[in-house]
Amino acid sequence: MTQTARPETSSSPTPSTPSTPSSPAPAVAAVVPPRVHPAWWVALVAFLVLIGAAGFRATPGVLIDPLHEEFGWSRGSISFAVSVNLLLYGFTAPFATALMERYGIRRVVLGSLLLISAGSGLTVFMTARWQLVLCWGVLVGLGAGSMALAFAGTIAGRWFVARRGLVTGILTAGGAAGNLVFLPLVGLLAEGPGWRTAALAVALCALAVVPLVVWLLRDRPEDLGLRPYGAGDDYVTPPPAPPGAARRTLTALAAAARTRVFWLLAASFAVCGASTNGLIGTHFVPGAHDHGMPVPVAASLLAVIGIFDVLGTICSGWLTDRYDARRLLAVYYALRGASLLFLPVLLAENVHPPMLLFIVFYGLDWVATVPPTIALCREHFGADAGVVFGWVLASHQLGAAVVAFGAGMIRDATGSYDLAWTSAGVLCAVATVLVMVIRRGAPAAVPART
Repeated sequence: MTQTARPETSSSPTPSTPSTPSSPAPAVAAVVPPRVHPAWWVALVAFLVLIGAAGFRATPGVLIDPLHEEFGWSRGSISFAVSVNLLLYGFTAPFATALMERYGIRRVVLGSLLLISAGSGLTVFMTARWQLVLCWGVLVGLGAGSMALAFAGTIAGRWFVARRGLVTGILTAGGAAGNLVFLPLVGLLAEGPGWRTAALAVALCALAVVPLVVWLLRDRPEDLGLRPYGAGDDYVTPPPAPPGAARRTLTALAAAARTRVFWLLAASFAVCGASTNGLIGTHFVPGAHDHGMPVPVAASLLAVIGIFDVLGTICSGWLTDRYDARRLLAVYYALRGASLLFLPVLLAENVHPPMLLFIVFYGLDWVATVPPTIALCREHFGADAGVVFGWVLASHQLGAAVVAFGAGMIRDATGSYDLAWTSAGVLCAVATVLVMVIRRGAPAAVPART
C-alpha cells in the first residue's frame, strides 16, 4: 500500500478540491496519510453486502421442500416466486448505477438491506402463495438486484485506480461466497427449528450489516478529502453524472440491440443463468433430497460450490487477460453442459467422490463466464460497455427465472429433475456455438477512459 502514500499526502482535509493537480511539495508534510486507505474499508463493506445479497437471493431454494410439506403448494408455484426474485434481480441491475448516481451509494444500499429484511421477515406470517411471491419474489428480488454486479463495478470504479481489476474480481467472487455463508446455516435451521427460524435469521443478518454501511460506506473518496487508491498527482475528479442516467441506460440498450453481438452475448449469458442460478442454485437441494440426501448436506455441497467459485472467477480473470474470450467461454459452456448430462447418475443418498468432483468443477465454472463476457462487452461496445453488460446480466437472470420455474414444473409433472438436468446440458452446447459465432473486430463505440 506504499504505492498510494504519495498521492494521498497531496490530499487535504480542507474543502479544497482534491482533484486539482496542484504542486504536491507543500502538502506532503501537511497530512500524514492513513496506514490503510479508506478505499479498502469501503471494499470490505461492499464485500460483506455482496455476500449477503447473494445469500439472501439463494435462500429460497433451500425452503422449497419445507414450504411444500407445510402448505401443500406445488414445487412449480413455489419456484414461480423464486423466478420472480431472479427476474427482478436481473432487471433492477441495469438501473442500479443510475439509482446510485441519483441517490448515492449508501442510501441505495441501506434501502436494499431494509427491503430484504422486510421481505424475509414477513414470510413468517404468510398463509397464501401470493404472499410468498410478494415477499421473496418482489421485495427480496428488488433489494438484492440493487446490490448486484453494478454495485461492485461502481465501488471499484470510484474508489480504486490501482488494483481496480483485482477488486472487481474479489467483489464479484464475494457474491458467490454468499452461498458458502448462508446455505449451510439456512439448511440446518430449516431442518431443525423450521423454515420460519431460517427466514428470521436472514432478516436479522440483513439488518446486522446496516451499522457498517452507515459507518464506513461513502459515495466517493472526495467526500473524505482523498483521492482514489493508487491515483497519482495528475488525477482529476470525474464530473458528476449528467441527469437522465436512466434514459442513458435505455439509449445504450437501444443502440446495442441493433447489433448481432449483443444478442449472441445475451442469449449465451441467459444459458449461463439458466444452468447456474436458475437450475443448480434453486433446485439442486430439493433434487438431491429426492434421492435421500439430507437437506443440510445438500445445502453444504451447494455452499462448497461458492468456495471454488471464488478461485474459478479469479483464475478466469487471469486467463481473460491472456487468451481469446470467445474460446474461453466456449470451453466453459461445453464442459458445464457435459457435467450436467452426468448429474442424474451422480445424485445419491450419500456424498461420494464423483459427486464431489462435480461440485468442485461446477464451482470453478460457476461465474468463470463473467470476466470474458465483460471483456467482449468492452471490445464491442466501448464506453457503453458497463451499461450493456448490465442488460446482458438481465438476460442472465431472465434465463435463470425461466428455468427456475420450468424445472419446478418438470418435477411436478414427472416426479424427477432428470429432464431438467439434461435439457440444461443441451442448452450449454447451444451457448458454446453462440459464443464462437461472435466475431473479433473493432469496437462499436469509443473505448471508455480509465
